[in-house]
Amino acid sequence: MIYYIRLFLISAVTISALTACVTTPSDFEEPSLSVTSFAPINSDSISPRFEIVLHVTNPNRDPLELVGLSYTIHLEGNKVMSGVANDLPTIEPYGETDVKLEATANLFGGFQLLTGLMHEHKEHIEYEFNAKLDLGAFKPMIRVNQKGQL
Repeated sequence: MIYYIRLFLISAVTISALTACVTTPSDFEEPSLSVTSFAPINSDSISPRFEIVLHVTNPNRDPLELVGLSYTIHLEGNKVMSGVANDLPTIEPYGETDVKLEATANLFGGFQLLTGLMHEHKEHIEYEFNAKLDLGAFKPMIRVNQKGQL
């Protein structure tokens, strides 16, 4: 009986290791992601909503099948927007496409930002965009972090 349990465990570990090696190519390059558009949209709630367009480029020989995406936007260290999406296009090999997202503004983060800006005059506003792209169960999560000034 113990022999069969050991055999099962060894087989399970071996299959898992082989699956991980097969599904994660060593020459995989992270896709590039950039914000190309940011515009307010009509909203029935008290929280303002925005449409964000991301331009995604796939530098790989395999299609990029996005299962999900989550993101946050910080201005001057305050989380002012966040959102998720799961109805995403497949980006063909060596292809690029625009992905439209809808984000909800975080009112408290917005108030903290306004309070901070009223207390000190700044010529530039620091921003940070964080996104996590989910490629599926046996593929790596891709995390994108962009920082800059507006």
